[in-house]
Amino acid sequence: MKEKIIRPFDYYALLFFTTAFAGWLWEVLLYLATAHAFVNRGVYRGPYLPVYGVGCVLLILLLHRLRRHPAVVFVCSCLLCTVLEYFSGVWLMRKWGIRWWDYSGHLLNINGHICLAGTVGFGLGGMLLICVFQPVFNRYYHRMTIAARVTLCIVFTLIFIADAAYSAMRPHTGEHISTFAPCFFTANRLL
Repeated sequence: MKEKIIRPFDYYALLFFTTAFAGWLWEVLLYLATAHAFVNRGVYRGPYLPVYGVGCVLLILLLHRLRRHPAVVFVCSCLLCTVLEYFSGVWLMRKWGIRWWDYSGHLLNINGHICLAGTVGFGLGGMLLICVFQPVFNRYYHRMTIAARVTLCIVFTLIFIADAAYSAMRPHTGEHISTFAPCFFTANRLL
């Protein structure tokens, strides 16, 4: 029987912030390519999309043992992330009455919150996360001192909390932030 891997809180916090930033960067680059404009996506002002961080931490917690089975990781990532995106979209609509993405014109969409292209993108992203990114992240994480990890967690968390508090009162909206949705394997997300 394999030993259960228990990681400290700072591992998941740094994973969250790293992948939330990577998700933000993905969407910024996607909008540069499709709309030829810099767009700071999401509800928050900072360079992160928390739904990517939440999704990635969830995938790592549930699927890291399946690293040697990329097809299973693909299917599970499709399902888990699509459910996360759907309920995030529904929650945001109920909370603020604003859509931060709309897949209504896309193939096999459900209420414009999810679509087939996004689901496939989640599957591919999940495979990259579990099979490629996590081992690299682990190496860098273990090279840092505990003091450096804790300091980064505290700084990122304080910035994130301040941004979340401000954005709870004044969510980030505007052209291409809460209206435009390119159709290339995007996860035009929220938070």
